[in-house]
Amino acid sequence: MNFDLNDEQRLWKRTVHDFVEKEVRPKAKEVDEKSEFNWDAARRMGPLGLLGLNIPEEYGGAGVDAVSAAVALEELGWGCGSTALSIAAHNGLGTTPLVLYGNEKLKKKWLPLVASGKSKLGSLALTEPGAGSDLQGGVKTKAVKSGNEWLISGAKMWTTNASIAEYIITLVRTGPEGGTRALSMILVPTDAKGLKIGRPEKKMGLHGSPTHAVTYEDVRVPLNNLIGEEGRGLQQTLATLDGGRIGIGAISVGLAQAAFEYAEAYAKERQAFGQAIANFEAIQWMLADAATEIESARLLVYRAAWMKQQGRPYTKEAAMAKLFATETAERVCRNAIQIHGGYGYSSEYPVERIYRDARLMTIGEGTSEVQRMVIARHLLA
Repeated sequence: MNFDLNDEQRLWKRTVHDFVEKEVRPKAKEVDEKSEFNWDAARRMGPLGLLGLNIPEEYGGAGVDAVSAAVALEELGWGCGSTALSIAAHNGLGTTPLVLYGNEKLKKKWLPLVASGKSKLGSLALTEPGAGSDLQGGVKTKAVKSGNEWLISGAKMWTTNASIAEYIITLVRTGPEGGTRALSMILVPTDAKGLKIGRPEKKMGLHGSPTHAVTYEDVRVPLNNLIGEEGRGLQQTLATLDGGRIGIGAISVGLAQAAFEYAEAYAKERQAFGQAIANFEAIQWMLADAATEIESARLLVYRAAWMKQQGRPYTKEAAMAKLFATETAERVCRNAIQIHGGYGYSSEYPVERIYRDARLMTIGEGTSEVQRMVIARHLLA
Protein backbone atom coordinates (compact mmCIF):
# COMPACT_ATOMS: atom_id res chain seq x y z
CA MET A 1 0.00 0.00 0.00
CA ASN A 2 1.67 3.19 -1.21
CA PHE A 3 0.66 6.54 0.24
CA ASP A 4 2.82 8.74 -1.94
CA LEU A 5 0.73 11.43 -3.61
CA ASN A 6 0.32 11.05 -7.36
CA ASP A 7 1.17 13.85 -9.78
CA GLU A 8 -2.35 15.27 -9.78
CA GLN A 9 -2.51 15.27 -5.98
CA ARG A 10 0.92 16.93 -5.68
CA LEU A 11 -0.19 19.68 -8.08
CA TRP A 12 -3.37 20.13 -6.05
CA LYS A 13 -1.35 20.33 -2.83
CA ARG A 14 0.90 23.02 -4.29
CA THR A 15 -2.08 24.97 -5.63
CA VAL A 16 -3.88 24.93 -2.29
CA HIS A 17 -0.68 25.69 -0.38
CA ASP A 18 0.02 28.75 -2.54
CA PHE A 19 -3.57 29.95 -2.07
CA VAL A 20 -3.42 29.49 1.70
CA GLU A 21 -0.03 31.19 1.91
CA LYS A 22 -1.41 34.22 0.08
CA GLU A 23 -5.05 34.47 1.20
CA VAL A 24 -5.39 32.66 4.54
CA ARG A 25 -2.22 32.66 6.63
CA PRO A 26 -1.56 36.43 6.54
CA LYS A 27 -4.96 37.09 8.13
CA ALA A 28 -4.83 34.30 10.76
CA LYS A 29 -3.82 36.64 13.59
CA GLU A 30 -6.46 39.21 12.63
CA VAL A 31 -9.14 36.54 12.34
CA ASP A 32 -8.29 35.34 15.85
CA GLU A 33 -8.15 38.79 17.42
CA LYS A 34 -11.34 40.10 15.80
CA SER A 35 -13.25 36.81 16.04
CA GLU A 36 -14.35 37.21 12.44
CA PHE A 37 -14.61 34.54 9.78
CA ASN A 38 -12.31 35.15 6.80
CA TRP A 39 -14.96 35.79 4.17
CA ASP A 40 -12.48 37.35 1.74
CA ALA A 41 -10.62 34.06 1.44
CA ALA A 42 -13.80 31.98 1.49
CA ARG A 43 -15.23 33.85 -1.50
CA ARG A 44 -12.13 32.94 -3.49
CA MET A 45 -12.32 29.30 -2.42
CA GLY A 46 -15.41 28.62 -4.53
CA PRO A 47 -13.72 28.77 -7.95
CA LEU A 48 -10.75 26.82 -6.58
CA GLY A 49 -13.01 23.98 -5.45
CA LEU A 50 -12.36 24.24 -1.72
CA LEU A 51 -16.05 24.74 -0.92
CA GLY A 52 -17.11 21.68 -2.88
CA LEU A 53 -14.50 19.08 -1.99
CA ASN A 54 -17.11 16.33 -1.60
CA ILE A 55 -19.67 17.74 -4.03
CA PRO A 56 -19.81 16.12 -7.51
CA GLU A 57 -19.04 18.36 -10.46
CA GLU A 58 -22.62 18.05 -11.74
CA TYR A 59 -23.71 20.05 -8.69
CA GLY A 60 -20.98 22.66 -9.00
CA GLY A 61 -18.40 21.02 -6.76
CA ALA A 62 -14.84 19.84 -7.26
CA GLY A 63 -15.55 16.20 -6.44
CA VAL A 64 -11.94 15.53 -5.49
CA ASP A 65 -10.82 12.17 -4.11
CA ALA A 66 -10.71 11.68 -0.34
CA VAL A 67 -6.92 11.97 -0.10
CA SER A 68 -6.98 15.26 -2.02
CA ALA A 69 -9.68 16.54 0.33
CA ALA A 70 -7.48 15.66 3.32
CA VAL A 71 -4.52 17.37 1.67
CA ALA A 72 -6.56 20.56 1.23
CA LEU A 73 -7.69 20.61 4.85
CA GLU A 74 -4.14 19.99 6.04
CA GLU A 75 -2.95 23.03 4.09
CA LEU A 76 -5.80 25.14 5.47
CA GLY A 77 -4.87 24.01 8.99
CA TRP A 78 -1.29 25.04 8.31
CA GLY A 79 -2.56 28.51 7.45
CA CYS A 80 -5.31 29.20 9.98
CA GLY A 81 -7.10 26.87 12.37
CA SER A 82 -10.28 28.94 12.44
CA THR A 83 -10.67 29.08 8.68
CA ALA A 84 -9.77 25.43 8.33
CA LEU A 85 -12.36 24.30 10.87
CA SER A 86 -15.22 26.22 9.28
CA ILE A 87 -14.33 24.97 5.81
CA ALA A 88 -13.96 21.40 7.10
CA ALA A 89 -17.32 21.62 8.89
CA HIS A 90 -18.91 23.00 5.74
CA ASN A 91 -17.52 20.22 3.55
CA GLY A 92 -17.50 17.25 5.89
CA LEU A 93 -20.64 17.95 7.90
CA GLY A 94 -22.66 20.60 6.09
CA THR A 95 -22.65 19.11 2.60
CA THR A 96 -21.76 15.42 2.96
CA PRO A 97 -25.19 14.23 4.22
CA LEU A 98 -26.84 16.11 1.37
CA VAL A 99 -24.44 14.63 -1.19
CA LEU A 100 -24.79 11.07 0.10
CA TYR A 101 -28.45 10.92 1.08
CA GLY A 102 -30.31 13.99 -0.18
CA ASN A 103 -33.00 13.84 -2.84
CA GLU A 104 -32.37 15.33 -6.25
CA LYS A 105 -34.45 18.44 -5.66
CA LEU A 106 -32.52 19.37 -2.52
CA LYS A 107 -29.17 18.69 -4.16
CA LYS A 108 -29.92 20.89 -7.16
CA LYS A 109 -31.23 23.71 -4.99
CA TRP A 110 -28.53 23.90 -2.32
CA LEU A 111 -25.27 22.28 -3.42
CA PRO A 112 -24.38 24.61 -6.33
CA LEU A 113 -25.18 27.56 -4.09
CA VAL A 114 -22.92 26.66 -1.15
CA ALA A 115 -20.10 25.46 -3.40
CA SER A 116 -19.95 28.69 -5.38
CA GLY A 117 -18.32 31.05 -2.90
CA LYS A 118 -21.11 33.53 -3.62
CA SER A 119 -23.31 32.52 -0.71
CA LYS A 120 -23.02 31.33 2.85
CA LEU A 121 -21.87 27.83 3.88
CA GLY A 122 -23.43 24.61 5.15
CA SER A 123 -23.84 23.52 8.78
CA LEU A 124 -24.81 20.43 10.78
CA ALA A 125 -26.49 20.46 14.21
CA LEU A 126 -26.11 17.31 16.30
CA THR A 127 -25.17 17.98 19.93
CA GLU A 128 -27.79 18.99 22.49
CA PRO A 129 -27.51 20.49 25.98
CA GLY A 130 -26.70 17.76 28.47
CA ALA A 131 -26.30 15.06 25.82
CA GLY A 132 -22.73 15.41 24.53
CA SER A 133 -21.71 12.32 22.58
CA ASP A 134 -24.94 10.45 23.40
CA LEU A 135 -26.69 10.92 20.08
CA GLN A 136 -28.95 7.89 20.18
CA GLY A 137 -30.47 8.60 23.58
CA GLY A 138 -29.68 12.28 24.00
CA VAL A 139 -31.46 13.85 21.03
CA LYS A 140 -34.64 15.55 22.26
CA THR A 141 -35.21 17.94 19.36
CA LYS A 142 -38.27 16.52 17.64
CA ALA A 143 -39.94 16.81 14.25
CA VAL A 144 -43.56 15.84 13.67
CA LYS A 145 -45.52 15.86 10.44
CA SER A 146 -48.07 18.65 10.11
CA GLY A 147 -49.80 18.52 6.75
CA ASN A 148 -47.10 18.78 4.10
CA GLU A 149 -44.52 20.13 6.54
CA TRP A 150 -42.24 19.11 9.38
CA LEU A 151 -42.83 20.96 12.64
CA ILE A 152 -39.51 21.12 14.54
CA SER A 153 -39.00 22.04 18.20
CA GLY A 154 -35.92 21.78 20.37
CA ALA A 155 -32.40 23.09 20.93
CA LYS A 156 -28.88 22.36 19.73
CA MET A 157 -25.49 23.59 20.87
CA TRP A 158 -21.90 23.77 19.58
CA THR A 159 -23.19 24.25 16.05
CA THR A 160 -20.24 25.30 13.90
CA ASN A 161 -21.01 27.81 11.11
CA ALA A 162 -24.63 28.40 12.19
CA SER A 163 -24.40 32.17 11.72
CA ILE A 164 -22.57 31.90 8.38
CA ALA A 165 -24.70 29.12 6.89
CA GLU A 166 -27.44 28.96 4.28
CA TYR A 167 -28.95 25.97 6.04
CA ILE A 168 -28.46 23.74 9.06
CA ILE A 169 -28.91 20.00 8.59
CA THR A 170 -30.49 19.02 11.90
CA LEU A 171 -30.61 15.64 13.62
CA VAL A 172 -34.11 15.27 15.05
CA ARG A 173 -36.30 12.65 16.69
CA THR A 174 -39.05 11.64 14.26
CA GLY A 175 -40.04 8.40 15.97
CA PRO A 176 -41.51 8.40 19.49
CA GLU A 177 -39.94 5.03 20.19
CA GLY A 178 -36.29 4.62 21.08
CA GLY A 179 -33.73 2.51 19.28
CA THR A 180 -31.81 3.12 16.11
CA ARG A 181 -34.81 3.99 13.91
CA ALA A 182 -36.03 7.01 15.84
CA LEU A 183 -33.82 9.75 14.37
CA SER A 184 -33.79 11.58 11.03
CA MET A 185 -31.89 14.40 9.33
CA ILE A 186 -33.82 17.42 8.08
CA LEU A 187 -32.47 20.45 6.19
CA VAL A 188 -33.52 23.72 7.83
CA PRO A 189 -32.82 27.00 5.99
CA THR A 190 -31.35 29.58 8.36
CA ASP A 191 -34.02 32.11 7.36
CA ALA A 192 -36.81 29.77 8.51
CA LYS A 193 -39.31 31.40 10.87
CA GLY A 194 -38.79 30.27 14.45
CA LEU A 195 -35.11 29.37 14.00
CA LYS A 196 -32.98 31.36 16.42
CA ILE A 197 -29.19 31.39 16.39
CA GLY A 198 -27.55 32.45 19.63
CA ARG A 199 -24.52 34.63 20.10
CA PRO A 200 -21.14 33.13 19.17
CA GLU A 201 -19.68 31.05 21.98
CA LYS A 202 -16.64 32.55 23.72
CA LYS A 203 -13.96 29.94 23.22
CA MET A 204 -10.34 29.30 24.13
CA GLY A 205 -9.32 29.30 20.47
CA LEU A 206 -10.68 29.10 16.92
CA HIS A 207 -12.18 32.54 17.41
CA GLY A 208 -12.77 33.03 13.68
CA SER A 209 -14.89 29.89 13.37
CA PRO A 210 -18.29 30.78 14.85
CA THR A 211 -20.02 28.28 17.12
CA HIS A 212 -23.58 28.76 18.35
CA ALA A 213 -26.51 27.44 20.30
CA VAL A 214 -29.54 27.07 18.04
CA THR A 215 -33.19 26.88 19.08
CA TYR A 216 -36.13 25.65 17.02
CA GLU A 217 -39.46 27.17 18.04
CA ASP A 218 -42.11 25.44 15.91
CA VAL A 219 -39.96 25.74 12.80
CA ARG A 220 -41.80 24.60 9.68
CA VAL A 221 -40.04 23.16 6.61
CA PRO A 222 -41.37 21.08 3.70
CA LEU A 223 -41.53 17.30 4.11
CA ASN A 224 -39.20 17.13 1.11
CA ASN A 225 -36.42 18.62 3.28
CA LEU A 226 -35.93 15.20 4.85
CA ILE A 227 -32.37 13.99 4.15
CA GLY A 228 -32.48 10.36 3.07
CA GLU A 229 -34.86 7.84 4.60
CA GLU A 230 -36.91 8.66 7.67
CA GLY A 231 -35.51 6.87 10.71
CA ARG A 232 -32.01 6.50 9.29
CA GLY A 233 -30.59 9.67 10.82
CA LEU A 234 -28.35 7.96 13.36
CA GLN A 235 -26.71 5.74 10.75
CA GLN A 236 -26.28 8.70 8.39
CA THR A 237 -24.75 10.76 11.20
CA LEU A 238 -22.24 8.09 12.17
CA ALA A 239 -21.15 7.67 8.54
CA THR A 240 -20.81 11.44 8.20
CA LEU A 241 -18.70 11.66 11.36
CA ASP A 242 -16.31 9.00 10.04
CA GLY A 243 -15.41 11.29 7.15
CA GLY A 244 -15.38 14.34 9.39
CA ARG A 245 -12.82 12.71 11.65
CA ILE A 246 -10.44 12.40 8.72
CA GLY A 247 -10.90 16.13 8.19
CA ILE A 248 -10.16 16.99 11.83
CA GLY A 249 -7.10 14.74 11.67
CA ALA A 250 -5.90 16.53 8.55
CA ILE A 251 -6.35 19.97 10.11
CA SER A 252 -4.42 18.78 13.15
CA VAL A 253 -1.52 17.68 10.96
CA GLY A 254 -1.51 21.14 9.40
CA LEU A 255 -1.55 22.88 12.77
CA ALA A 256 1.27 20.69 14.03
CA GLN A 257 3.29 21.30 10.87
CA ALA A 258 2.95 25.05 11.26
CA ALA A 259 3.95 24.97 14.94
CA PHE A 260 6.92 22.74 14.12
CA GLU A 261 8.14 25.07 11.37
CA TYR A 262 7.92 28.11 13.65
CA ALA A 263 9.74 26.24 16.43
CA GLU A 264 12.48 25.00 14.12
CA ALA A 265 13.10 28.47 12.69
CA TYR A 266 13.14 30.03 16.17
CA ALA A 267 15.56 27.39 17.50
CA LYS A 268 18.01 28.20 14.72
CA GLU A 269 17.84 31.94 15.39
CA ARG A 270 17.61 32.16 19.19
CA GLN A 271 20.99 32.49 20.89
CA ALA A 272 21.64 31.28 24.43
CA PHE A 273 24.93 30.55 26.19
CA GLY A 274 26.80 31.70 23.10
CA GLN A 275 25.12 29.51 20.52
CA ALA A 276 21.80 28.77 18.78
CA ILE A 277 19.48 26.78 21.02
CA ALA A 278 19.06 24.31 18.14
CA ASN A 279 22.48 22.99 19.16
CA PHE A 280 21.16 21.79 22.51
CA GLU A 281 20.09 18.18 22.78
CA ALA A 282 16.88 19.00 24.68
CA ILE A 283 15.67 21.14 21.76
CA GLN A 284 16.83 18.65 19.14
CA TRP A 285 14.89 15.83 20.77
CA MET A 286 11.67 17.87 20.85
CA LEU A 287 12.08 18.69 17.16
CA ALA A 288 12.94 15.10 16.29
CA ASP A 289 9.89 13.76 18.13
CA ALA A 290 7.68 16.38 16.51
CA ALA A 291 8.85 15.59 12.98
CA THR A 292 8.41 11.86 13.54
CA GLU A 293 4.93 12.16 15.04
CA ILE A 294 3.73 14.59 12.37
CA GLU A 295 4.80 12.25 9.59
CA SER A 296 3.16 9.31 11.36
CA ALA A 297 -0.07 11.26 11.82
CA ARG A 298 -0.07 12.35 8.19
CA LEU A 299 0.26 8.75 7.03
CA LEU A 300 -2.58 7.62 9.28
CA VAL A 301 -4.82 10.37 7.89
CA TYR A 302 -3.90 9.52 4.29
CA ARG A 303 -4.48 5.82 4.95
CA ALA A 304 -7.97 6.43 6.33
CA ALA A 305 -8.76 8.74 3.40
CA TRP A 306 -7.45 6.18 0.93
CA MET A 307 -9.66 3.46 2.44
CA LYS A 308 -12.65 5.79 2.23
CA GLN A 309 -11.89 6.46 -1.42
CA GLN A 310 -11.67 2.71 -2.10
CA GLY A 311 -15.14 2.21 -0.65
CA ARG A 312 -13.77 0.03 2.14
CA PRO A 313 -14.89 0.20 5.80
CA TYR A 314 -12.77 2.84 7.51
CA THR A 315 -14.45 3.66 10.81
CA LYS A 316 -11.59 2.24 12.88
CA GLU A 317 -8.92 3.84 10.67
CA ALA A 318 -10.64 7.24 10.83
CA ALA A 319 -10.81 7.01 14.62
CA MET A 320 -7.11 6.03 14.78
CA ALA A 321 -6.15 8.90 12.49
CA LYS A 322 -8.12 11.47 14.46
CA LEU A 323 -6.91 10.18 17.82
CA PHE A 324 -3.23 10.18 16.91
CA ALA A 325 -3.21 13.34 14.81
CA THR A 326 -5.08 15.48 17.33
CA GLU A 327 -3.01 14.34 20.28
CA THR A 328 0.15 14.79 18.20
CA ALA A 329 -0.89 18.35 17.39
CA GLU A 330 -1.37 19.15 21.05
CA ARG A 331 2.06 17.76 21.99
CA VAL A 332 3.84 19.46 19.11
CA CYS A 333 2.20 22.82 19.78
CA ARG A 334 2.96 22.55 23.49
CA ASN A 335 6.63 21.87 22.78
CA ALA A 336 6.74 24.64 20.18
CA ILE A 337 5.76 27.05 22.96
CA GLN A 338 8.39 25.47 25.21
CA ILE A 339 11.09 25.99 22.59
CA HIS A 340 10.07 29.65 22.28
CA GLY A 341 10.29 30.03 26.05
CA GLY A 342 8.55 33.13 27.41
CA TYR A 343 7.98 34.45 23.91
CA GLY A 344 5.91 31.38 23.11
CA TYR A 345 3.37 32.44 25.71
CA SER A 346 3.01 35.85 24.07
CA SER A 347 0.36 36.55 21.47
CA GLU A 348 3.04 38.29 19.44
CA TYR A 349 4.22 34.85 18.36
CA PRO A 350 1.88 32.53 16.41
CA VAL A 351 2.57 29.34 18.39
CA GLU A 352 0.35 30.58 21.22
CA ARG A 353 -2.63 30.91 18.85
CA ILE A 354 -1.91 27.61 17.12
CA TYR A 355 -1.84 25.83 20.48
CA ARG A 356 -5.22 27.29 21.45
CA ASP A 357 -6.67 26.27 18.08
CA ALA A 358 -5.28 22.75 18.33
CA ARG A 359 -6.76 22.18 21.76
CA LEU A 360 -10.30 21.68 20.44
CA MET A 361 -9.31 18.95 18.02
CA THR A 362 -9.16 16.24 20.70
CA ILE A 363 -12.76 17.16 21.64
CA GLY A 364 -14.74 18.01 18.49
CA GLU A 365 -16.35 15.26 16.38
CA GLY A 366 -15.81 12.76 19.15
CA THR A 367 -13.35 13.16 22.03
CA SER A 368 -10.15 11.15 22.25
CA GLU A 369 -11.94 8.93 24.73
CA VAL A 370 -14.72 8.24 22.23
CA GLN A 371 -12.13 7.46 19.54
CA ARG A 372 -10.48 4.92 21.83
CA MET A 373 -13.87 3.37 22.49
CA VAL A 374 -14.58 3.12 18.75
CA ILE A 375 -11.18 1.57 18.07
CA ALA A 376 -11.51 -0.92 20.91
CA ARG A 377 -14.97 -2.02 19.81
CA HIS A 378 -13.65 -2.78 16.33
CA LEU A 379 -10.64 -4.61 17.69
CA LEU A 380 -12.72 -6.76 20.01
CA ALA A 381 -15.71 -7.35 17.73
